[in-house]
Amino acid sequence: MEFKVLGGLLFLGLVLSTSATLSPSGVNYEVVALMAIKHGLNDPHNALENWDINSVDPCSWGLITCSEGSVSTLALISQGLSGTLSPSIGNLSNLQSVLLQNNAMSGPIPADIGKLDKLQTLDLSNNKFSGGIPSSVGDLKNLNYLRLNNNSFSGPCPESLSNIHSLTLVDLSYNNLSGSLPKISARTFKFVGNPAICGPYSRSNCSALSPELIPFTPYAPGVFDFSDQSHSGTRNHHFAIILGLTIGSVSLVIFVLGLILWWRYRHNKQIFFDVNEQYDTTIFLGHLKKYSFKDLRAATDHFNAKNILGKGGFGIVYKGCLQDGTVVAVKRLTDYNNVGGEVQFQTEVQMISLAVHKNILRLHGYCSTENERILVYPYMSNGSVASRLTEIVNGKPALDWPMRKRIALGAARGLLYLHEQCDPKIIHRDVKAANILLDEDFEAVVGDFGLAKLLDHQDTHVTTAVRGTVGHIAPEYLSTGQSSQKTDVFGYGILLLELITGEKALDFGRATNQKGVMLDWVKKLHEEGKLSLMVARGLKNSFDRSELEEMVKVALLCTQFDPSQRPKMSEIVRMLESEGLTEKWEASQSNKIDTPRTQSSDKLLQRYSDYIEDSSLILEPMELSGPR
Repeated sequence: MEFKVLGGLLFLGLVLSTSATLSPSGVNYEVVALMAIKHGLNDPHNALENWDINSVDPCSWGLITCSEGSVSTLALISQGLSGTLSPSIGNLSNLQSVLLQNNAMSGPIPADIGKLDKLQTLDLSNNKFSGGIPSSVGDLKNLNYLRLNNNSFSGPCPESLSNIHSLTLVDLSYNNLSGSLPKISARTFKFVGNPAICGPYSRSNCSALSPELIPFTPYAPGVFDFSDQSHSGTRNHHFAIILGLTIGSVSLVIFVLGLILWWRYRHNKQIFFDVNEQYDTTIFLGHLKKYSFKDLRAATDHFNAKNILGKGGFGIVYKGCLQDGTVVAVKRLTDYNNVGGEVQFQTEVQMISLAVHKNILRLHGYCSTENERILVYPYMSNGSVASRLTEIVNGKPALDWPMRKRIALGAARGLLYLHEQCDPKIIHRDVKAANILLDEDFEAVVGDFGLAKLLDHQDTHVTTAVRGTVGHIAPEYLSTGQSSQKTDVFGYGILLLELITGEKALDFGRATNQKGVMLDWVKKLHEEGKLSLMVARGLKNSFDRSELEEMVKVALLCTQFDPSQRPKMSEIVRMLESEGLTEKWEASQSNKIDTPRTQSSDKLLQRYSDYIEDSSLILEPMELSGPR
């Protein structure tokens, strides 16, 4: 009897060890934890609508990212959520990033958050959280990015934070914290806006400081220490001697290095300064890694041409294999001189990396040196949509009609996130089939979404450097250089036409020496009711005619010449889901009839090919930032 009981216990232990997230009844613990989080929140915009208690796998849910089958990122950014954060978050044991910024969540941070020993990024900024910061936060030994700013936290900052040695950034600004500050070993530590810490008598200006510079002993004005004035002269004398020796030594070293550099220059020799091999240059910045140039050079076999995945205006993409065996895509930027200095580049990369969505290409890390700017992404095994449009596998198109429709919806959801849900909002400026990548499940992933912003960080929304691909660029962007969300919508409309026709807009009509005619051709066929003639040849008759008509209408709505008439990405997603398309289409048709004809409206109503012909910016079809 005892043997049977023991055997049963061993069997149960084996089951639990091989399926760590499942209870004996088959319930996924992560599903239960996420549903508890959902029930604690008010969700006015239904951002968590597809979170389902009956699901066995939460990895397909919105605002969730998984790694190796477990939830690794919870990204509820700018969703208008209120309510409290459930202690069940502590049961998501594989979480690496918790991004809840820019909502209206309130109540305390649950102490159970200290159970997340793999957590690297915790961002609760710009909410209404209150109470004390729990000391259990100090148990997050892998944490390196902590933002609790712009909340209502009170009480002292827990001493346990000094136990976390991996911290890169800590922002406790604009709360009601009091008391002394622990010695936090973070590169950047912000605590401005806490009156009980940054009071009128504080010697600190309460800006971003290294913690070692923060005075921990409060004092009042008019109170000074005169007890040791008798020895001040001696100390000053010793200090002067030490200072003089230091300056002299540094000057000698600089002089010697200058002679070496001058001699090398005269003899036309190159000098390569590399980091000491024993110094670990891999730094975690939030959930980002900073790679050394040496490691990425080795991963790509010295940027060997045989590893090139794509080339474009932003740079060259190489396939690489890191030391741990991870296959990555390494983008070596050719426009690095325009991305500002080291700090500015890191700041921009950080902001871009906070965009987390299943239809957005996730940034793994970066490399920044005096002469190099490199971005590291996950490798997309199925390439880009452009590379698959005309591909035939076993006599059938690699992308059948249901897959093309799913790609269209996935890309729209990714752009919707960039335009309306992430913070800061991002305009892509080069939406096309070459920039929509396909993961192992042929799920659409929007790539290169931050590079236009990254490379033009000193510009406003108006830029004279037109980026994009002719055939995809909106008319107003070509003529004025002014980009907006509606320029992305135009590019997305052309993307839909590429999915329908199976051809790239840039290549369309080249055989007959025509320019940018895909949009005009589709408009003509639509007016004549000959939709089947525009469908990719490989699809033959294996497509849904009603879905084809809907997709064509959405594309034509997106590519209207007047940007104010184009729909928003949120409207496009709903139309692709068969909601509101009829009303939007009828409104656009009646608007054409009701709009009085003027010289300016005639300009907008001309053919897209005519517009490109007339443009003083473009002489011939050209790809300004090509496939990645």
